[in-house]
Amino acid sequence: MRRHILAGFLMLWAGLATAQSPQVEAVITGQLDAFERGDFETAFSYASPLIQRQFGNADRFGVMVEQGYPMVIAPDRIRFLELREEAGRLWQKVLVVDAAGTAHMLDYQMIEVGSSWRINGVRFLMQDPIA
Repeated sequence: MRRHILAGFLMLWAGLATAQSPQVEAVITGQLDAFERGDFETAFSYASPLIQRQFGNADRFGVMVEQGYPMVIAPDRIRFLELREEAGRLWQKVLVVDAAGTAHMLDYQMIEVGSSWRINGVRFLMQDPIA
């Protein structure tokens, strides 16, 4: 019985994650578009309240992105991969290829704030030149 309940819950969660996919992708795309325009104020608005408190303002956030995540400033291309739940959090895997042709696999942690999604952190999964 417990297995059936767990399986049902997992199927429900997978359905909810799939339903959230377009909204999550729109938030990440919006932030990437803002980075490409050099609009760190708008890019900062896609960050969760926790990230906004951590950096305090868009300028400090922009410096962190330029130094730690330069591939997202003007990517050559991006591709959304799996959206999944991990330890109660929603993660969107994104392949970002920079202008030099290096692929960066990034994992965006997403949280719901009110009725919208926000980016609560990004972690590196892989970096590899594309042949």
